[in-house]
Amino acid sequence: MHVSLLSSLDPQCRGTAAARLAATHPGSIVLQHDLLDGGVVLRQTYDGGRLAERAHATLEHGCLTCTVRLDVVPAIERHLEAGTPHVVAALPAGVSVGMVLAALGEAFGLDPQGHGIHAPLRIDTAALAVDPSALEDSIWERGTLFESSLTSSPGDDRTPGEFLVGELAAADTAFAVPGLAASLLATGAESTPAWARGTELLSELAPHAAVVRPDDDYRPGCFDGPEAAARSRRGEVRVPAAGLSGRFGTLHHRLERPLHPARLREALPELAAGSHWLRGRLWVASAPGQRIAISGVGPRVWFESTGPWPDAPEVPGAPRRCTEVAVTADAEDLDADGFRGLLDGCQLTPAEIAAGPGALAADPFGFADS
Repeated sequence: MHVSLLSSLDPQCRGTAAARLAATHPGSIVLQHDLLDGGVVLRQTYDGGRLAERAHATLEHGCLTCTVRLDVVPAIERHLEAGTPHVVAALPAGVSVGMVLAALGEAFGLDPQGHGIHAPLRIDTAALAVDPSALEDSIWERGTLFESSLTSSPGDDRTPGEFLVGELAAADTAFAVPGLAASLLATGAESTPAWARGTELLSELAPHAAVVRPDDDYRPGCFDGPEAAARSRRGEVRVPAAGLSGRFGTLHHRLERPLHPARLREALPELAAGSHWLRGRLWVASAPGQRIAISGVGPRVWFESTGPWPDAPEVPGAPRRCTEVAVTADAEDLDADGFRGLLDGCQLTPAEIAAGPGALAADPFGFADS
């Protein structure tokens, strides 16, 4: 059985994209799940575009993880046993493709390419459905998914932008389709400046993905498990091949000396200002053995230790001890010399390196305790 995984924050986008995915295989079934208040999961099954089943289940713990484990995966399993050729799993808002892949791996075993080890199951596509005209507003939204009423899970403190950027990293396909807000416009959403700008931003954020517009042809089967996992890894830096010729651009810089934590803190507001997406890994003098991932989407920036730097000799593709940062923003706001100069100024000077760790001021981030 082929399985296509579809995430979205907009139910109208999700419905349109699910129909596109279902049309790629004869006999497709769409499983649409929604997590409602009180831990209630609504599951609707569509066969040939018509509602074939509508069911509710109440979970003891009404969280997204339980929704996946206790309802989404069992529903897929039932269709696997029934011999359904293709299932489109249209996921609840806030449920990531990665969450479902992990749960499917536990249930059926998945090899790196998404083929079931213990069952005849194959992941065809990992897709995100998004309205380009709303993408930039979502990136800069300060409220969490729960505060924005996009999920009923109170513990979900991700912002919409964090969710969308994370899904774009995992996705091989991005469906650019009009959403709920676009349906209120008197003119077609695709003709608005916001749509054109958002579509360009979509391509800049996910240069690896096939961006499918309403009138585009679409062929499924693009899922590449190892690539999706690598793109989603904290601290990973991949940049588009194109330069700064469009509305948006991406700058990239690598530094070979450790960063002074106090100077990094002073530089951070300017580094993140106007950034749609900031990402990379840091080599910080106050915690020289730790790979510190930096992630920033819109107004929020955070750090995370991703473990020690490898002590073994370098192998191709392995992270080496250095700082590597990329920023995606409006091309008019990007200053390549200023960006690189700001980071260069955070490096330890030769004199500071010679003075040793004792010469450093207190660590304002607490990296040493990571």
